Order: sequence, then C-alpha cells, then structure tokens
Amino acid sequence: MERWIEETVALILLILLVLGIQTGLKVILHTDSPLVIVVSGSMEPVFYRGDVVLLEGVKPEDVKVGDVIVYKSPLSKYPIIHRVRKIKTVEIGGREELCFVTWGDNNQIPDIYPLGVRVLDCVPGYAVEAKALLVFPKIGLIPLEIRERLGLLGG
Repeated sequence: MERWIEETVALILLILLVLGIQTGLKVILHTDSPLVIVVSGSMEPVFYRGDVVLLEGVKPEDVKVGDVIVYKSPLSKYPIIHRVRKIKTVEIGGREELCFVTWGDNNQIPDIYPLGVRVLDCVPGYAVEAKALLVFPKIGLIPLEIRERLGLLGG
C-alpha cells in the first residue's frame, strides 16, 4: 500500500510541476499559448508535423519580415503558424492597420483573411498572437496522434 501512495504523490507532483512550468512560460513569454504542436506540413522543412514550437507574445509593430508568427484565422479552429513575407497597411473600420502577408514555407500562395464581406490578402495585426522562438522536433507526435484518433483535430 505504501508504494501506491508514493506513486500517487509522485504523479500529483509531476502534474503540478508541468502546470507550474506552463504557467511560468505564459507569464515570462507574454502569451496564453507558449507551446504549440505543429499539425500540418505547411512550414516544412522548418517545422514538421509533431514538432513543438515555443512562442513569445508579440506586438504587431514588433513583427518583422522573415518572422514566423502565430495568428488566429476565422477559417481555422486552430492557430496558424506561417512566415511573414511582407508588411503593409490596410484600412479596417476607418483606421489604418498593420497587415502581414504570410504563407507557409511549403505553400505556394499567400494566406487570406476573411473580414466581413471583404477578403484580405494579409493578416491584420490584431489577429497576431505570437512569434516562434524555438522548435523541439517531434516531441508532439504522440499527443498529435491521440488527438487525431479521438477526432479532436479539424478545420
């Protein structure tokens, strides 16, 4: 019985450690999602499916051409991680806004961003959540496989 208690305590401590690290990363890196699993091949050969990417929150004015950013799109359930190819301004709601022309390194065409009845050929600054800092190859393959088998991935 003592071994069972020791294993339970160890499991609880491990869970608390993981939650503590996740919370600490959120605070330090200024983002709600400091770690994301790559779910598509659009950024190959830089990121592959199952890679885990460490992210840092970023203000739109701090984004540069060549940065790999994460943004939310009305077209996807999950955040998109693509490279900034060009920065421009567009008028949205009567105001000039920064807008980022992006596409995956393995894609041939720029991303689009639906905005009401308009479709932008760039991602508005307010949709940008973070930029990539570091990649941990393949460590997300098992959680990705589990999500796919349970039907938790999709557009």
